[in-house]
Amino acid sequence: MNNNNTALKIPNNLQRWRLLLGEAAQSQLGNLSGEAMAADAALEWLYGRDPDRAARGERGATLDPSQLTIPDWVNTIHTLFPQEVIERLERDAVERFGIVEVVTNLDVLSRIEPSESLLRAVLHTKHLMNPEVLAAARKIVAAVVQKIMEKLAREVRQSFSGTRDRRRPSLRPVASNFDFKRTLRANLHRWHPEHKKLYIETPLFMSRSKRHTEQWDIILLIDQSGSMVDSVIHSAVMAACLWQLPGMRTHLIAFDTEFVNLTADVSDPVELLMKVQLGGGTDIAKAMRYAQSLIHNPRRSIVVLVSDFYEGGSPHELVRLSKSMVQSGCTVLGLAALDSAAKPNYDRDMAQQLVNVGAHIGAMTPGELAAWLAEKVQQ
Repeated sequence: MNNNNTALKIPNNLQRWRLLLGEAAQSQLGNLSGEAMAADAALEWLYGRDPDRAARGERGATLDPSQLTIPDWVNTIHTLFPQEVIERLERDAVERFGIVEVVTNLDVLSRIEPSESLLRAVLHTKHLMNPEVLAAARKIVAAVVQKIMEKLAREVRQSFSGTRDRRRPSLRPVASNFDFKRTLRANLHRWHPEHKKLYIETPLFMSRSKRHTEQWDIILLIDQSGSMVDSVIHSAVMAACLWQLPGMRTHLIAFDTEFVNLTADVSDPVELLMKVQLGGGTDIAKAMRYAQSLIHNPRRSIVVLVSDFYEGGSPHELVRLSKSMVQSGCTVLGLAALDSAAKPNYDRDMAQQLVNVGAHIGAMTPGELAAWLAEKVQQ
C-alpha cells in the first residue's frame, strides 16, 4: 500500500487550472503529461459522472470510454494523491455517485487503506456484500474501530479514574499514584554525594478519590439515520469503553422508526456496527419510551440521546417523555453530534423544546462525553 509520502507534482499553476477545468480548457492551458495526466484521468473517471457540472463551469466530461477499472482507479488515487484527498474521492465515489463497487468488490477492498471514511462507506453498503466481501469488510471495520478504541479508551479511563488525593497516603504500590515529592522529601537523608544518587528505601504513594460508589445505568439511544453515521460509529466504541468500567451498566439501543436493543453486543463494537441498519425514518419518541422502561433508579440513570432531533413521530410525545424522565430525577442528555469533529446539524426548535423541559443539549467529541458523564456520576 502506498503511504503517499510523495505528493503529486504539478509543474505550474496553468497545469493546476487545467486539472480543475478539465479537457475543455486544454486548448488554452496546454496538454498534461506524466503524473498530471494520470491524475486528470482519475478525476475524470469520478467527476465526469456529474451531469450538472458543465452548467457550473467546472470540469467538462467527455464521451470517451473510461480506461480505468475500479481497482485501477483505487490504486491510482492511492499513488498520486495525499490521504485527505483520497478519503474525499472515495467518499464521493460511494456517497455522491453511488459507486458501491468501491467497497463491495473484494479486489478493491484488499487495496484500500482502512480509514473512517471507508468505514462509513462499508456501513452504508454492507447489505450489498456477498459473504466473502463481507468478511473482508469486517476486517476493515475492526482495524478502524481498534484505532478509535485505543484513543477513546485512554480518554474514558482518565475521566473515570478519579483524582489523586495527596492528603491521603496509600499502601498500594501503583505506579500511576507514585508521590514523587513526598518520596523525595522522606529520603533526602539517603543522598550519596560521591555516587550522586538518591537511594530510596520506601517509595510513597497517594490514594485516589472514588468517582462513584453506586451502580449507574447509562442508556445510549442512537439515531441510525444515514446522516448520523459518524455518531453511530463513535457511540458504538463509547459504549464498549463504558462497559468496561466498574459500577457502570451500559445499554445501547439503535433506532429509526423501530428500535433494537444491541446491549448484548455492546462489548464488541465491531459486531455491533455490523448489525446497525443505516437509513429509514425516525421515531425518537418510541425509542425514548423504551429507554424509560429500562430505568430502575432514575437518580442513578443517564439517558444519552444521540440524534439530529428531526422527529418523524410525535414531537409532543417526545417532549412529554423527556419532561417525565427529568422530573423523576433522570439526567437526559441530547447530542446533536458525537464524533471527532462534533459538527452538529439538527432541528434547533425541537432541541430548544427539550431544553425547556430540563434536558441538556449539545454536541461533543467522545472524550468530552466521557468527561461529562464522569462529572455527573461523581456528584
